[in-house]
Amino acid sequence: MLSSPDFWMSFVGLVYLVAGVFVLRKEIGAARGWDRLIVLGGVFIAVSLAVFAPEHFRGPEFVQNMVPSFMPVRWFWAYFVGCALLAAATSLTLRKLVGLSSTLLGLMFFLFVCILFLPSALRHPGSRFAWTYALRDLSFCAGAWAIAGLESRTSSPRLAKGLILFSRFVLAVAAAFYAVQHFLHPGFVLGVPLEMKLPTWVPLANACSYVTGAILLVSGICLALNLKSRIAAASIGALMTALVLFLYLPMMVVAYHGAAGDFNEALNYVADTLLYAGAALGLASALPTDGAEKA
Repeated sequence: MLSSPDFWMSFVGLVYLVAGVFVLRKEIGAARGWDRLIVLGGVFIAVSLAVFAPEHFRGPEFVQNMVPSFMPVRWFWAYFVGCALLAAATSLTLRKLVGLSSTLLGLMFFLFVCILFLPSALRHPGSRFAWTYALRDLSFCAGAWAIAGLESRTSSPRLAKGLILFSRFVLAVAAAFYAVQHFLHPGFVLGVPLEMKLPTWVPLANACSYVTGAILLVSGICLALNLKSRIAAASIGALMTALVLFLYLPMMVVAYHGAAGDFNEALNYVADTLLYAGAALGLASALPTDGAEKA
């Protein structure tokens, strides 16, 4: 049996997925090639945010683990972030006030990096996982701000150009860093290389790690040099989407028959990787088709 937070995380995520695809059904039908995946970037972000939101309503347990001790009224922030995640997910799903919601969403992730992850990485500069977390949330910020830049191209072209440039640089650095981790430490989970080892049922685990690293490295270099940058960002998004479908969803199904804690961890990996896919696809949607840097 699923625990209550796990059930609501799964249920809400599924609702937002169905709603997002329904709202964009015409755009998806009209898109061709890479664009058919790129158009789903906002949906992937919204689904992931919706999955994470119920977890923030667990109360004191979540506060003890996540909210820094120096924050005032510590119990309030978990609920506030949960509501903010649902609000952003709803905005992206219904395509209403997207510029505002994506700007604030990016700011929230940027604050997470500054308050939580960057200080940890600086305290433990030799920890690859500390830098992995910092670059992960900074990539989430970059994806949201890329969408904000796309939405503000007409009203604030200079700001839009700066946001998209920032997003391209961040995702380039993150992809290159993650690629190196896949080469140096094969056998760990793919995509965002965190602490979990690949399950034993994954065939050719080391080869999968090297292939993932190669795709990330080439895409990161292309993003950094602005060479075919839209295809590069879409390639990262496609890779992460494939990992969700063929690695992390099966892991979640396997975990469903095990301990509830294992299922929650697997569900978080699904949402994390889907959010990273959405961030890369959000950047791809903001980049011109010819790879030139235009605002």
